[in-house]
Amino acid sequence: MTTTAAAALRAPTDSAVAVQRVGWWALLGVVASLQISIAAAQICLTLAVIAWLLRARQTGTLVVPAIAWPLVAYALWTLVSAGVSRDPAVSVPDTKQLVLFLLVPVVFEFARGPRARTVATVALTVGAASAFIGVVQYGLLNYDNLGRRPQGTLSHWMTYSGTLMLVICGSVARLLFDHRDRVWAAVVMPALVVALGLTFTRSAWVGVFAGVGVLFMLKDRRLVGVLPFVAAVFIALAPAAITERAASMFDMNDPTNRDRVAMLEAGRAIVRDHPLTGVGPDTVRVVYPRYRVPWAVEPTNPHLHNVPVQIAAERGLPALAFWAWFVVAVVRGLWRRMPRTRMPALAAGGLAAMAAMLTAGLFEYNFGDSEFLMLLLVFVTLPFAADRDGGLP
Repeated sequence: MTTTAAAALRAPTDSAVAVQRVGWWALLGVVASLQISIAAAQICLTLAVIAWLLRARQTGTLVVPAIAWPLVAYALWTLVSAGVSRDPAVSVPDTKQLVLFLLVPVVFEFARGPRARTVATVALTVGAASAFIGVVQYGLLNYDNLGRRPQGTLSHWMTYSGTLMLVICGSVARLLFDHRDRVWAAVVMPALVVALGLTFTRSAWVGVFAGVGVLFMLKDRRLVGVLPFVAAVFIALAPAAITERAASMFDMNDPTNRDRVAMLEAGRAIVRDHPLTGVGPDTVRVVYPRYRVPWAVEPTNPHLHNVPVQIAAERGLPALAFWAWFVVAVVRGLWRRMPRTRMPALAAGGLAAMAAMLTAGLFEYNFGDSEFLMLLLVFVTLPFAADRDGGLP
């Protein structure tokens, strides 16, 4: 065989390696930057998607995990809803967030085997750095009240607290279920917990308790008894402003609590009038004044602070069904994977992340937050990617 012929035979292999390398580093860029800069994360995601498409062209197959199909259905129905929206000029541009769903096949392709653990470690490390920034903001820069809360390098404290919530779930999962690499999770845990507490974000606090509770039940149900003790320590050590914020969760005279109930009433009425396709993505804010109950606090709201209600109101009951399908597919897939996966910490962390999202999502529209959604999709897809080389379906 001539040298030219040999080089021609090697070229496809070299090209495949190059595409894999680009996809891998782009994915790491996504995970490293999404808790810092959404613009940088989206640039890296674009590179990763291009690499994924090139990889599919090389192999002649387009391999995606089963959890991707509900998202495809959800995306398609969202486009239908946007097309018939009461204001397509607003709704159609809002559908660009659907591109973030491509993170699922990207992670599935480029985070195989041991790389999945590396991706999780990067997420935990960046989360720890972000937590440190939040603590500094609270302690030195007067980010210490409801009007000005720690937000790390992100644009809003709700986004910040949501990402911290997911990182805490991943860290606790590593502590409980990993047989190696536990030290780093233990080291970063105090900063993560303190930073989350300082955000004053009640929905994220509740979400963390739900996620950690799931992890304790998976490990040993007796551990659930530790949670009240943790809550007591939190109340004893936290600044007075934070303990008052925690107590306000049970106060129906609290304006934000009353307004959330009012938003649920408005959402119910919207769904009743627009059950099939909703009013269109990002148009709840437009119709809200018409459906607002008299005792509501705010004259208008950008969203309804509840994931299922917001999805149904914006996109219709079919979209809500597709979202529920996604939730069930993820939970079922991870639950079945737990006894046989070689990386149980990732599967447990994915289950905890879903529990946290669902619980916090009863009080906040976190599924519509780009940074939060990206990190959630990474955490729930990693367990499936980790076992691809291990022969699991």
